[in-house]
Amino acid sequence: MRWTCECTPLSPVRMIWPTSPAFYIVTTLAIIMVGLAKGGFAGLGAAAMPMMALVMDPLQAAAMMLPILIAQDAISVWSFRHDFDAATLWLMLPGGVAGVGLGWAFSASVDADAVRGLVGLIAVLFGSYRILQSYGLGMRRTRPLSRWWGTFWGAMSGFTSHVAHAGGPPFQVWALTRNFPHMIFIGTASIFFAALNVMKVPAYLALGQFHRETLMLTAMFMPLAILSTIAGVKLVRKIDPAKFQTIIAILMILVGAELLRVALT
Repeated sequence: MRWTCECTPLSPVRMIWPTSPAFYIVTTLAIIMVGLAKGGFAGLGAAAMPMMALVMDPLQAAAMMLPILIAQDAISVWSFRHDFDAATLWLMLPGGVAGVGLGWAFSASVDADAVRGLVGLIAVLFGSYRILQSYGLGMRRTRPLSRWWGTFWGAMSGFTSHVAHAGGPPFQVWALTRNFPHMIFIGTASIFFAALNVMKVPAYLALGQFHRETLMLTAMFMPLAILSTIAGVKLVRKIDPAKFQTIIAILMILVGAELLRVALT
């Protein structure tokens, strides 16, 4: 059962409180995955929004998750505050601002099925990309790309982050070519996405995506979000995050394909 809303773009939304057990199971798993990702297991959170879009309106799923992401960002930024690359942030953040603006324009002009379809497409493409990476066919740690590519991929990350909280893969396309040590990569990503998520707040407010029911659900799941992020920070120094990537990639493809089917039919 999907959590539904009665709405049109930029109109007031009348929410229906979710009662399906599937909603709470899927949302719990999604928030744990995002928490581990914010704690340093990069990539685990990419499947969270596609999963949640299966059981609720994708725009409201994004709105429910945004305060949770910001709280998780605070933990990850503090934990990795000494490990980041300032040059990468200066290159990517201007593009990220433009990408968030494009994401706002897209979300303001289409209905929920169009957003659901785009989330599904992003999940299938990025999941496939991660599978290729696992076989050595994706982006490798080679010589750095030209500097302007950093701004371009920052914009792509801002757009996909706004629409589906899935800005990680575009960020990685640029950052992986910088050959950062593992902790520098995690810290730079933490600061970049913390900044992006704060930028998204005015856009979400303009779209009218925050509602009493949405914020109540956010508060309900916030303790789980914080605990899972702290667990990720502690575990990332002991467990190789790459072990989870293939499983998450396959999950992203399957969930993305289902979202595309729902959106098209």
